[in-house]
Amino acid sequence: MTHTPTPSLLEELPGDLLIWVLIISELLVFGAGFTAFLSVRLTDPVGFAEAQTHLHRVGAAINTIVLISSGFLAALALKWRNATRRVAARLALIGAALLGVAFLVIKWIEYADKAAQGITYETHPFFMFYYLLTGFHAAHVIAGVLVLLLIAWRDSPENIETGAAFWHMVDLVWVLLFPVVYLLA
Repeated sequence: MTHTPTPSLLEELPGDLLIWVLIISELLVFGAGFTAFLSVRLTDPVGFAEAQTHLHRVGAAINTIVLISSGFLAALALKWRNATRRVAARLALIGAALLGVAFLVIKWIEYADKAAQGITYETHPFFMFYYLLTGFHAAHVIAGVLVLLLIAWRDSPENIETGAAFWHMVDLVWVLLFPVVYLLA
């Protein structure tokens, strides 16, 4: 009877180890932002609730559907990454990137509406956190769109795995951001 060694956790992670270092560090930064937001919210729940009424919950809900759909396409690219489905994988990555751009357009419309109302990061602490958290997330969406397009062009299985891992982190952050910023009463 031969003994086959059990692979270590690091050997089972999809993608490159460095992408996981990046993902964990980004999640820690967002976690710190969430913690600060919720801590300050405790000091002024009424002011935060009133400020929150100025947000576009429907647009944010649409953006949630857009990013989840985009994540689904990234997952399909992972499934189709072998040589026989290479074109399908590339198209799924491009579709995921295009949905990322749609997310940014919807977010831009929301930011433009806030600007038209004269709402800035100085209006209320809620909006400081709103712009900080959603802006930092939007920066990650921009980076993710570029990564998805780059790996659609250079589509090795390893690149697809690594890029999809990053994109799923971007999705996860939004799935946490949406209820905390837009829905928490």
